[in-house]
Amino acid sequence: MGIKILHTADWHLDAAFASFSDDRRSVLRREQRKLPGKIAEICRQERCDLVLLAGDVFDGKPSRDAVEAVRQGLKECGVPVFVSPGNHDFCGVGSPWLEENWPENVTVFKGNLESAIIPELDCRVYGAGYQSMDCAGLLENFRAEGPEKYQLAVLHGDPVTARAPYCPITAAEIRDSGLDYLALGHIHKGGSLQAGKTLCVWPGCPMGRGWDETGEKGVCITTLEEAAQTRFYPLNGIWFYDLEADVSDGAETVLDRMLPAADPENYYRVTLTGTAQTDVDALHRRYVGVNNLFLRDRTVPGEDLWEDVGADTFRGVYFGMLKDQVEADPSAVLAAEISRKILSGREVVLP
Repeated sequence: MGIKILHTADWHLDAAFASFSDDRRSVLRREQRKLPGKIAEICRQERCDLVLLAGDVFDGKPSRDAVEAVRQGLKECGVPVFVSPGNHDFCGVGSPWLEENWPENVTVFKGNLESAIIPELDCRVYGAGYQSMDCAGLLENFRAEGPEKYQLAVLHGDPVTARAPYCPITAAEIRDSGLDYLALGHIHKGGSLQAGKTLCVWPGCPMGRGWDETGEKGVCITTLEEAAQTRFYPLNGIWFYDLEADVSDGAETVLDRMLPAADPENYYRVTLTGTAQTDVDALHRRYVGVNNLFLRDRTVPGEDLWEDVGADTFRGVYFGMLKDQVEADPSAVLAAEISRKILSGREVVLP
């Protein structure tokens, strides 16, 4: 019989959302507090056997509402839950992991690497909790040697940055760990690597916090049988989109293709580029149904391609030749446009 695991991390409840208005900040925090309930529902629907929660559940000192949401959500999972606190929710003075009473199904790893056994699953789970904002590598010289069939670990660690201050983990350490599955947190964009028999996975954050955490977010569902297999499970919620639009041929035409007619929840930041005269206020009025739309105008004014023609200069001769060519072949105007951009020190993107 195999094991089914729900693996999640980096909820960052009560994040600052400093770049947004007070109203938007409140909405985003309320949406975050739905995460524990959503994850409990997935756990039940997927009939998972346990939950691995790999740190940064909170973002600093949490509100009472955030703590209660986590307590209730973890209880509603109805299966063993193992938590390894990270750098944003480390086990220091005032930590809810130390001072709160957690449900009976929840095990919080509060110090150095230790393990817990789930006899009915023939499984051992290793974990550790940060004591401060940084943490030395926890898998150095580690080897899982329990007699249980399944050897797991849940840690808040960095498998991609050598000598990182947040529990750096190397591929060699993963390979030599003797683990079947290593559940990590800390990296907000999901990924995985296979090292020897060990599958190492980091699910990313289940909800973005800004323009550097865009697109689909979720959790991982992992099955352990003869080998570990994992799949991404997307969560419904607020997403962030960071887009770029060349509006040289008309902003409305491009944005109509890029933006939904209406979207009251998701966040869109569109950087407008190209050669154009752009009325940003008019565009906001046109897309009033996209509640959280941020437009950045990086366009440049249009130029007279032929302003130098007739001048007794290199440019005058060069653009005069191009203008004569355009009269015979209109497509040659592209050469004049590219030349203007180069002479103005602007980026050239070839069609």
